[in-house]
Amino acid sequence: MADIKILHNPRCSKSRETLKLLEDKGIAPEVIEYLKTPLTAAELRELYQQLGFSDVKQMMRVKEAEYQQAGLNAADTTDDQRFAAMVEYPKLLERPVVINGDKARIGRPPESVLEIL
Repeated sequence: MADIKILHNPRCSKSRETLKLLEDKGIAPEVIEYLKTPLTAAELRELYQQLGFSDVKQMMRVKEAEYQQAGLNAADTTDDQRFAAMVEYPKLLERPVVINGDKARIGRPPESVLEIL
């Protein structure tokens, strides 16, 4: 199960809980600290597909100040603008995200990632 990855923020309690949940299951995921190594727009688009969401906002932290400052809540905001904002402000990506092959889940609650393992 070496192909399992977690987009992790060690300062986030949910992220730490999700990583511990994986480790408790005997899984040693590749840990990607996405704030230090931000995803590209192409990687974010792929992640959006893996998550299976119908709206890019579902993978974003819409309560962050940067979301409001970038005007991302405007009705005419495009997906391209939202992906670009997540590249510029990686903290806008909802966390943690566990990726297993072509599927991904946000660990809120942490147990939700179990359905793709």
